[in-house]
Amino acid sequence: MRRFLFPTHIVPGAFCSLVTTLVFVLGSAGPALAGGAVVKNQLAPTFSLGASGASKEGKRGSDSKTTSSDSKPSISASKLRLPAKKLFGYERRAADMEPRAIGTYSRGCLAGGKMLAPTGKYWQAMRLSRNRNWAHPNMVALVEKLARDAHDLDGWNGLLVGDLTQPRGGPMLSGHKSHQIGLDADVWLREMPQEVMSRKKRETFQPISMLKNALSVDYKHFTDKHVALIRRAASYPEVARVGVNPAIKHALCKAAGGDKPWLAKIQGWPGHHYHMHIRLKCPPGSKGCRGQGPPRGTSCAASEKWYRNAKAWADLPAAEKKRRTAKANKNRKKRKPKPPITLAGLPSTCVTVLTARNRDEIEDPVILPVANPSRGQVPKVPQPTLARRQ
Repeated sequence: MRRFLFPTHIVPGAFCSLVTTLVFVLGSAGPALAGGAVVKNQLAPTFSLGASGASKEGKRGSDSKTTSSDSKPSISASKLRLPAKKLFGYERRAADMEPRAIGTYSRGCLAGGKMLAPTGKYWQAMRLSRNRNWAHPNMVALVEKLARDAHDLDGWNGLLVGDLTQPRGGPMLSGHKSHQIGLDADVWLREMPQEVMSRKKRETFQPISMLKNALSVDYKHFTDKHVALIRRAASYPEVARVGVNPAIKHALCKAAGGDKPWLAKIQGWPGHHYHMHIRLKCPPGSKGCRGQGPPRGTSCAASEKWYRNAKAWADLPAAEKKRRTAKANKNRKKRKPKPPITLAGLPSTCVTVLTARNRDEIEDPVILPVANPSRGQVPKVPQPTLARRQ
């Protein structure tokens, strides 16, 4: 065996420098010698999920089935400061994890999401370019059940389903503040046509507003079938609340003849005049999911008060409205717009969700997101500013 003879003529200072260099080189090469990947820029801070610190979901996301093509990179510190919508908004598929709603409806993410099939026997998903026909499996099951019950029991041909959430939930590139944890669904109040619409037609097919004006519904469009559909959605025990326009809530109170248990779940929300917003309670076992509790201010007396106030405002002369609006704007404190939610501002488990491997099963591989999700055109109806979302 050849012995390695260290040169004895090196001075002590140079010897120290040489030893330091050898230690640095061997330390840098350690991962490669151990079979690991060499990461460029070793000094850059990264947020990675090792096997020792990962949750069950993280271990599932890095199992032996993961290949180089579907593995996810670690999250760098700079990405933690990016708007989260830029990270979640372009995810194409769900995280291969156990289903779990994480965080709150307006600040969270979704693990193990399931895609609502674009076309079912009793429903058609709309605006497919947005890639928002994903949800917690409980929500997908509820939408399918509502569509079936509406057809069999309430005389609906079928439902047109709007936005649920993105494959991994989280903040969206456009539109909703909520819809982040897979427990929200928008269901149009326009009946599904007999034909199976093409993908292109679903981008331009228009909803129908249920309002005649800002105070009342248009009974040409809002019928007993709509009352039955909204009542059915609110009757399911897993539903926490249903949001509709305050004028629709007022009409529902009239149709029901006063307070009913199902009406306690119906809230008057601004907008929501062409669809209803269904929100589920946190599913059992969804650790970290934070619900809202029972809705408040949903009595028919509160709806009647809204109507009186809104009508009093509508009856004011235009000059008086302008004067009061200017005074309110002058007295209103100017607030800086809130910065967008970053990944660091979401529950920490959302990092695991974002870096998990893709779930393989996709029922319709054609459904992919686009860079600029289509918003479509929504019927414009003047809305009173008195209704407050809870």
